[in-house]
Amino acid sequence: MTTIDELLADARLPTAPSDGFDVGAALRRLAADAAQAAPAPDIARAAQAGRHLSVVCRWVLNTPDAADHVDRLAQDPRRTPEDHLDVDGSLVFACLLYLTDHPESAQFWWQLAAGAGHRAAAYCLHLHHLALGERREAQHWLHEVTHTVLDSEAPDEHFLSCLEVVAHYVRKNGSAASGPTGGLEMEVHRLAMLGTGSCIIVARPDRRLADLLHDFTNR
Repeated sequence: MTTIDELLADARLPTAPSDGFDVGAALRRLAADAAQAAPAPDIARAAQAGRHLSVVCRWVLNTPDAADHVDRLAQDPRRTPEDHLDVDGSLVFACLLYLTDHPESAQFWWQLAAGAGHRAAAYCLHLHHLALGERREAQHWLHEVTHTVLDSEAPDEHFLSCLEVVAHYVRKNGSAASGPTGGLEMEVHRLAMLGTGSCIIVARPDRRLADLLHDFTNR
């Protein structure tokens, strides 16, 4: 036997008899591994809520009058957020904060708008808490969206389900509603640095931010 033949003989892999392999057991192991790798229903639901919230925030930020509302919100920096609040501006500002990675600040401004009866802000809070796995809080804000003694035309569960279907489609296929540009992100971070050390932005937006948002929506 030549040297090459000897090397090939040593490299030969041993094979087990075919009747020693349990196909059923192997499939069960694969199924169990796949089940462990798949996200739990609550985790999947939270991730979906976060994706839907991002879509809704982009819609809000790209509405034609979004910058006008933020402009009104920024007109008098001496006022506290509760004084003469432009609730639509609060919603837009919150969505901008969320899309620029300031979710706690966004929650603060959504709550201001939702407390004034703004259903879209309440819906954003519902998705926000759902994304955090806070189901009780999410259910509370969903109730604020769908139930009111003052308005008989509140959106029902079917309408919200359709809205989530649309959000899923937009998330998957894209839309013309773009997210904040780098300039807007820098302005939000600058505003955050002007705070009193808190990680939550409670100050109103200023005119610089409003002007940049005008440029963004005009484009």
